[in-house]
Amino acid sequence: MRKVSIFGATGSIGQNTIDLIARDMASYAVVALSGGQNIQQLAKDAIRLRADVAVTADEARLEELRAALAGSGVEAAAGAEAIAEAAARPADWVMSAIVGAAGLRPGLVALEQGATLALANKESLVTAGALIMGTAERCGGQILPVDSEHSAVFQGLVGEDMSAVERIIITASGGAFRDWSLDDMAKATPEQASSHPNWNMGQRITIDSASMFNKALEVIETKEFFRCPHEMIEVLVHPESMVHALVGFNDGALMAHVGPPDMRHAIGYALHYPERQKLPVERLDLSKIGSLHFRDPDLERYPALRLAHEVLAMGGLAGATFNAAKEIALDGFIDHRIGFLQMAEVVEEVLERLSASQCLKNAEMTLDTVTETDHLARKTALEVIAELNR
Repeated sequence: MRKVSIFGATGSIGQNTIDLIARDMASYAVVALSGGQNIQQLAKDAIRLRADVAVTADEARLEELRAALAGSGVEAAAGAEAIAEAAARPADWVMSAIVGAAGLRPGLVALEQGATLALANKESLVTAGALIMGTAERCGGQILPVDSEHSAVFQGLVGEDMSAVERIIITASGGAFRDWSLDDMAKATPEQASSHPNWNMGQRITIDSASMFNKALEVIETKEFFRCPHEMIEVLVHPESMVHALVGFNDGALMAHVGPPDMRHAIGYALHYPERQKLPVERLDLSKIGSLHFRDPDLERYPALRLAHEVLAMGGLAGATFNAAKEIALDGFIDHRIGFLQMAEVVEEVLERLSASQCLKNAEMTLDTVTETDHLARKTALEVIAELNR
């Protein structure tokens, strides 16, 4: 019986992971579940899966969680330290699906125990790629990608030599505004940006998809995970979201991963790796689909993609700066303090201000320096937003 933990259990990735595990309860012992504000869902799943501990990130909700778990035998805990403690509990397989930079520390703690980390928290590699990959190597842990694009690349490289790879192409749906004009995008509301044409995801990642900041993070993640030059990474807009990624080889061949837009595919691959097991996902009928479409992204519409390559060229702690500024800019858009297109302006300005100080390149990458850079970038982003509103 495999011991598993799920961090970010109440989000879309966490819920899909629970769906797969609940179908085969005899094979798994659930150690820990963590969540945010959805206390009732967290408690319900913890009881259903007979978890050892359930942890909410919100310390103020601890008593509510305890009440929801009363009589179940499931331990309740709250706060960042409690999440880290839960990550230190022995587990064979750990899902890292906490949204944002908060997912970095529990992922590192799990790797330090030698666990297999199923990584859906892309911010971990974006903010501290060298640190998290180095921790896995040093402690005997393993990282398996769960983003559909990176899982697709990973699968396309099975049995292949990375030295034979010429390019890696990740696809993007284009999000809610893929056919909007720039003028209309400038006036877009958070409500309009929160509806994805293909995927069922949370609000923040859905808005990130519309702005392509999500894809920008994935470009950085691709470079860090597969340790390839950033010039090798390409993005294609693919409205159908069925070809998740392609790997191009030096003989001219392209290996494509094709599947339905269902995150249980990538989650299931990581859960059962290195084997494949039957999954409850749609079987595609290509004769009914008929055609698939691809086009180059317009960098004027999606400046986040340009910024991602600039971040990779800068190196150092630029990824941590980029991610933190993006999160604050997204908050600003959701709160109606800045417009949709201004999110990229905020991030670019923060990168310029902090790169001028050279602090992004010179500091050693540790959890402390990543955290310090994250805080500084957030503070700077708030200052930029305030300036835009004067």
